[in-house]
Amino acid sequence: MVERPWNTKWLAAVASIWIQCFTGASYAFGIYSSILKTSQSYDQSTLDAVSVSKDIGANVGILSGLLYTAVASSSSGNGFFKGPWIVVFIGLLQWFFGYFFIWASVVGFIDRPPMAAMCFFMFLAGHSQPFFNTANVVTAVRNFSDYGGTAVGIMKGFLGLSGAILVQMYHTLSEGNPSAFILQLAIVPSLIVLLAMPFVRAYDTTDKSDKTHLDCLSLISLIIVAYLMSIILLENVLGLSRSFQTSFFLLLVFMLSLPLLVAIRAQKLRFSSSPLESPVHDRAALLDPRKPEISSEVLVESDDLNVIQAMCTMNFWLLFIAMICGMGTGLATVNNIRQIGESLNYPTVQLNALVSLWSIWNFLGRFGAGYISDIYLHKYAWPRPVFMAITLSVLAVGHGVMASGLQGNLYMGSLLVGLAYGSQWSLMPTITSEIFGIKHMGTIYYTISIASPVGSYIFSVKVIGYLYDKVAASEDDHTCVGSHCFRASFVIMSAVALVGSLVDCVLFFRTKRFYAKLAAKRIID
Repeated sequence: MVERPWNTKWLAAVASIWIQCFTGASYAFGIYSSILKTSQSYDQSTLDAVSVSKDIGANVGILSGLLYTAVASSSSGNGFFKGPWIVVFIGLLQWFFGYFFIWASVVGFIDRPPMAAMCFFMFLAGHSQPFFNTANVVTAVRNFSDYGGTAVGIMKGFLGLSGAILVQMYHTLSEGNPSAFILQLAIVPSLIVLLAMPFVRAYDTTDKSDKTHLDCLSLISLIIVAYLMSIILLENVLGLSRSFQTSFFLLLVFMLSLPLLVAIRAQKLRFSSSPLESPVHDRAALLDPRKPEISSEVLVESDDLNVIQAMCTMNFWLLFIAMICGMGTGLATVNNIRQIGESLNYPTVQLNALVSLWSIWNFLGRFGAGYISDIYLHKYAWPRPVFMAITLSVLAVGHGVMASGLQGNLYMGSLLVGLAYGSQWSLMPTITSEIFGIKHMGTIYYTISIASPVGSYIFSVKVIGYLYDKVAASEDDHTCVGSHCFRASFVIMSAVALVGSLVDCVLFFRTKRFYAKLAAKRIID
């Protein structure tokens, strides 16, 4: 697509950032999990099963990938019913109806649904996220192909940060009323997505100034993270009145508008620069194996494979197994972080802070892994899988820290687990696009992402839920209090994360030569 004067890939990036900022409600599940549990009379295993439905929906994105290929790929043509906005719109419908019916069930607006119906509502709300993610992440990779790691890190980072943003919205609009928060999830993000989705478009161009403007977006994201950290600390140390919370939230909304300044600046520089100073290349030319200065052997592993072809490779299954170990154990942690805090007698304000801090650690992991892996790939030809192996080792340490059950260690453990878990969501999509190609990236990426709900089910229901209920059964009120409640679960998950790190080491050695050639190709370009 050709860029129009004020409709560019930078405006598309800003629109995608805004959508990502308000559609990561999976990471705010801890805010309303308790009222969902009590209003529906669930035990811990049942609550975990319902939360896994959300995780399944959020990670089974094959349909979103197929839809993106059909209506938004470079070969799908033009027209009103073409483009990434179609994918976003389908996600919007699922988001609204999913959260609306969850709210209606909790407040009694409709009769208490059977567990299967609640699982469907959760699945529907979660299943919207692959549509948002596919549209935003794949489009970002197409628009900024030379710095895909950074672009994916920014998009996935803001998605991780959205949990903290939504918690601030909760403090401002419905403090102490989690059922109202569920209704706000149905309405507020829906309006934002509806306004932003027409601007999400793919242009398949690269520009030598891309790195500069992406760095500006990165700086803004770090400023927002620092600001959110300050708010969370103030809430926990001093406490904030409703007027202060409202003022801080309005300032946060203003800061979220700052990426628009980057888009305006980028466009002004385009107008003021000569074509020689700011060349734009068609991405197809960069991937054309017939280019005389690049051997076709360089691109042999990054030809555009479809999902069936990808599944016939060893690299696909190595990624899949590593994601079960990494995303599965990480997601099981975030789904149960409130219950872990409650077992250690954390007050409500600290429980909410844990949810917010998790989102920040999640963001830093997503953003940092993408940004740093780009630097090491361009400068030193380091394969991205080596960073996955490192972060899974960090994840194992984090689970070990949480297994200790000491009160202060829950903060440290959630920091390590959040950073490592977030990095998986940045590295895996980028590795997928590099090894298997971009054309079917959305489908392959979300096929691998099925590993996340598979792992989440295993570790949330069959490990954490089962072991917790077994310990709690000996208590009079069937509620476990103490450091022993979750210790065995985290010891098991720590060992599993180490296995994932070893699997990633195998992927590292298998792709080391390919990444060296990929780095050499980018230097030539």
